Amino acid sequence: MEKNFDINEQGFSIRCKLYYNKDLHAVKNVVLSLYGFGGNKDNNPTAKFAERLTTKYKGYGVICFDWPCHGQDARNKLILSECITYLELVIKYAREELHAEAVYNYSVSFGSYITLKYIAENGNPFNKIALRSTAVDLYSIMYDTMTEEDKAKLAKGKEVLHGYERKIKLNKEFLDDLKSSDIRQNEYYDYADDILMIHGTKDEMAPFAEAEKFAEENVIEMIPVEKADHPFSNPKYMDFAIQKIIEFFAPEN
Repeated sequence: MEKNFDINEQGFSIRCKLYYNKDLHAVKNVVLSLYGFGGNKDNNPTAKFAERLTTKYKGYGVICFDWPCHGQDARNKLILSECITYLELVIKYAREELHAEAVYNYSVSFGSYITLKYIAENGNPFNKIALRSTAVDLYSIMYDTMTEEDKAKLAKGKEVLHGYERKIKLNKEFLDDLKSSDIRQNEYYDYADDILMIHGTKDEMAPFAEAEKFAEENVIEMIPVEKADHPFSNPKYMDFAIQKIIEFFAPEN
């Protein structure tokens, strides 16, 4: 089952989709699914993950929402602090409106970066966190994928459009914010037991070596997936990742 809804708070309208199995009132465990830069809440990987999770375990639901400037969101300029606020408000909704007894986090790439930034600044509100294709050095990933023309515009204080299906407006302030918010400078030892990382060895966007080093330095378990690329475009590798994450989120009793 699927339900679309909005969270209207603090002047924001967050577009959300909730996946659940038959009875919404039976949902006691909520997984927040945070996709990568340029995606949207209606992405196929989240739908596949949600179907398998809610079919295997009773009482689980999955929420995916549009980041600022993504999908159907009404914002027109991406601001890092607003991404943090969106995540905070969705966590609040899961706790207060759905009365979730446990909240989990399954994040990909940009979503993984936001999750790690959030818990470094606010503590960890999640029972468990699964990170796939983590954008450990998001600043370099964003900057290096820009054209020379766009880099020149940013240097002059102009805005540029960057992204895929929906072009997202970025400025130098956003890039500077990313650069100063380097998650590699934070320590995650206290949360390591509740975090699982999965990363493809052939990731062309978020280098495997960077993720491996980050995991080792923070004593986080990381599962390497041989030959998998950044989006896990091979269905066999995606199925493997989903299975590992579902096992990680399994009920404890």
